[in-house]
Amino acid sequence: MIYILDDDDAVRDSLTLLLESYGFKVASFSSAAEFTRAYKPDGKDCLILDHHLSGVTGLDFMASAEGASSDLPVILITGGANPVIHKRAQELGVVAFLEKPVTAMPLLGAIRDALAGA
Repeated sequence: MIYILDDDDAVRDSLTLLLESYGFKVASFSSAAEFTRAYKPDGKDCLILDHHLSGVTGLDFMASAEGASSDLPVILITGGANPVIHKRAQELGVVAFLEKPVTAMPLLGAIRDALAGA
């Protein structure tokens, strides 16, 4: 299962369509709270996490009790990357860091790597 956590409807919809076209099962969420309520660990999963969410950053979510309680591999996506975000992402164990607009091949490669390590 590929989870998508992004507060932008268009991003969630386009990533969902892309990943489903490659045969992945996808569940998407618009908020960290919504994801936390619905997430049930089930083996080889991964999370595509937007850094700029409403109310919390993706990295702050990862560092929180809810986000840190999972061994779920995370691919962080952002439209506004900087060295501080990149360094913190590495420290929190993000498996891949992609800038928006996200294209298919880098994303699929990151998912493959994330699932191989799950």
